[in-house]
Amino acid sequence: MRALKYFFGEAASSLWRGWRMAVLSTLTIAAGLFVLGFFLMVNANLQRLVGRWSDAAELAVYLRDEATPDQAAAINGVLERSGLAQSVQRFSKDDARSEFARDFPDLAAGATSLERNPFPASFEVRLNEQARDSTGAIDNLVTTLNGMGGVADVRYDRRWLTRLNATIRVVRGLGLVIILLLASACALTVANVVRLAAAARRDEIEIMQLVGAPFGYIRGPFVVEGFLQGGIGAIFAVVLLLGAFAAVRARYGAFVSEAVGLAGVSFVPAELLVLLIAGGMALGCLGGFIVARGVR
Repeated sequence: MRALKYFFGEAASSLWRGWRMAVLSTLTIAAGLFVLGFFLMVNANLQRLVGRWSDAAELAVYLRDEATPDQAAAINGVLERSGLAQSVQRFSKDDARSEFARDFPDLAAGATSLERNPFPASFEVRLNEQARDSTGAIDNLVTTLNGMGGVADVRYDRRWLTRLNATIRVVRGLGLVIILLLASACALTVANVVRLAAAARRDEIEIMQLVGAPFGYIRGPFVVEGFLQGGIGAIFAVVLLLGAFAAVRARYGAFVSEAVGLAGVSFVPAELLVLLIAGGMALGCLGGFIVARGVR
């Protein structure tokens, strides 16, 4: 306890003497961790969104205007016998226009004023659990439907969801590279600030070495100094993240709910916030340790 008290006292005194550089180092850590936290928050909400869309993925079969009742019955039979449909619902042209008016009330007047109903009749298919685990069977069903008479188009939501997932994975990879670069910059910034503090205390360190002070007592304050900078920067980053989250939710929360169907923007889980603060402390310790190892 006496050693820890000495380490923290010396580290606090050093930070106070070089507060300008300490503030710069702390802000650098805060900026890096804020980017990491914001990335985690965006990634978590994207995963929620993709998961919700995946659960609601449907197969839609659009009919030609000249499709006959026999052709429509044949299409319905294929869907029912496929073993992939949880439910099959048919919409007439009038039903489709009514659904459009309900979903887009601002455009409803324009759609109803047209002399000809432009919306096609369709079958909306809710897929079951078997379909979610059998992409090949769905592809075969889509191919079969496209070749049937009376079918104008077949839309399968999971195809673009697969592309969206691939895009998210690429963005996540690029984000991780940027985060690693920021983490390296944070550790080096702390190391440089602590190195300046060590240079300012060179005479004091030499005297301690002459009187036989243990290396732990000489190096400890530098590690603690980095630890304090990293911890303060991490806490500041969390505060900024909370402010950014509140601003985004207040500004775009209603839009997100209406546009993409999420109940609201979710924040980073508390466990990740703890890891974020611990990561900031670890980065600070790493920077201080780099300098401490150089002290002889």
